[in-house]
Amino acid sequence: MTFEVKFWGVRGSVACPSPRHIGFGGNTSCVEVDVGGEVIIFDAGTGIRNLGNSLMERGLDRATLMLSHTHWDHINGFPFFVPAFMPTMSLCIMAGQSQDQGGIERVMSGQMSQPFFPIPMEAMRGKLSFQDFEAGDSFDLAPDIRIRTAALNHPNGATGYRVEYQGKSMCYVTDTEHVPGKADKNILNLIQDADLVIYDSTYTEEEFVEKVGWGHSTWEEGMRLCQSANVGSLAIFHHDPTHEDDFMEALEQEARQRWEKCFVARENMSINLM
Repeated sequence: MTFEVKFWGVRGSVACPSPRHIGFGGNTSCVEVDVGGEVIIFDAGTGIRNLGNSLMERGLDRATLMLSHTHWDHINGFPFFVPAFMPTMSLCIMAGQSQDQGGIERVMSGQMSQPFFPIPMEAMRGKLSFQDFEAGDSFDLAPDIRIRTAALNHPNGATGYRVEYQGKSMCYVTDTEHVPGKADKNILNLIQDADLVIYDSTYTEEEFVEKVGWGHSTWEEGMRLCQSANVGSLAIFHHDPTHEDDFMEALEQEARQRWEKCFVARENMSINLM
């Protein structure tokens, strides 16, 4: 019985490898969930490269990659995911918003085609499979692992996820934009009573005023949603690349003063829910 969450990439928009981002991390979105013997990967930002190296070291040969959406910062690490090139690797890639683009296989293959990338997806010798679904669907990943999904408010669409196992649950909710003063019912229904919610906290509320329509939210809104939904803890996630370590440390201090159940996600941070 395992339910462990590890952050491999916590940044949004673009990777920012600099001395001023070391404390929290500069890689873009990638979260590993090891649950009941299954490895679930949420998003394939640049953080998936280090995750791939870790999977190789651990000798793991099966995983499911669930994509929130296919904007660059959530998929452009995929061509550097070494396990996908190994014939022994079985990888199922799932998405809930790519049907209008011809399906997730077409989208992922497209970013690895000329003139964007020199090595085609066909060079990946792993056993890759692709599965499209509608955001809002629920399904079983294994007999005792339930996945629930919800549509998010983001340009071109995005999908939020909830993983349920042995009475515990975690939610991955990025990228999404809230409407000030109006709680998102899709998100509230998804995160109700969850033990952990990872939430798009790209902006502060002061910054959000100038970013309406860009598809992102704030830690303050994440806090309000989680408090309303009786959530165990909130992981502030998808940090703006302009938010350097000093900024993030001050943000975390303010957030924890407001609500002790929230924290700022850092690269390589692990959380055990069992």
